[in-house]
Amino acid sequence: MPVTFVVSNRKGGTGKTTVSVNIAAELASLGRRVLLVDLDSQSHCAVGVGIKISKETPTVHDIFRNQDNKLSASIQKTAFDNLSLAPADPLFEHGEGARDAEVLKKALTEYEIVRNFDVVILDTPPSHDNLLLNALTAANWVVVPYMPHPLASEGARQLMRVLFKIISGSNQQLKLAGFLPMMANDNIRIHRKINNDVEHQFGALRMLPVIRNDIRLVEAFGEGKPIRHFAPKSRAAEDFAQLGVLIAKLC
Repeated sequence: MPVTFVVSNRKGGTGKTTVSVNIAAELASLGRRVLLVDLDSQSHCAVGVGIKISKETPTVHDIFRNQDNKLSASIQKTAFDNLSLAPADPLFEHGEGARDAEVLKKALTEYEIVRNFDVVILDTPPSHDNLLLNALTAANWVVVPYMPHPLASEGARQLMRVLFKIISGSNQQLKLAGFLPMMANDNIRIHRKINNDVEHQFGALRMLPVIRNDIRLVEAFGEGKPIRHFAPKSRAAEDFAQLGVLIAKLC
């Protein structure tokens, strides 16, 4: 079975998709066969890897509308070695579909996925809905990106309350890979305070290395490329390369 990571925070705008796309690209560069699954109907993962979605494109959300549909039918190869995408449906309403929290878990056992992939990365919506529950139920590890802002760190705390319920119930094998500070600058007092607060509450061993603020990340999305392929000498590329090595040790 592939090792599955879910990237999540209850707060929107914390860099979940940026993290999902770039962790997937880093693991792929290390030789892992990676499937990036976009559960957020904003469908931004497709943008990040340069894939265009039409109304006719099969998507991951098809399995929630009808469990006879196969997740493998939605998978597209990207232009980047070892990296494939199961895109989101921009028209999917987050309240629709089956209420079963194990739809995705079952889909990830499909023969085509088990045979062809080593790692699955799940990008999630910020809402506490059936899609998030499916992701947490299917995953082995959770990565929690957050901006060093009081509201974003509160979103991380809210997610942890959901996470504890999942770990004590439907997915007792789920583990926390760590909290990931995004767009952080240690020279800014509020950034230091928020990061210190998160570290104090959850422990230094739960902290992942900082992804520094870098406009090249925005530009990379505009070009439909992960940062390592767009600006490999940028500080964001350096940071994600370091993060990728750490995450690879969990695979």
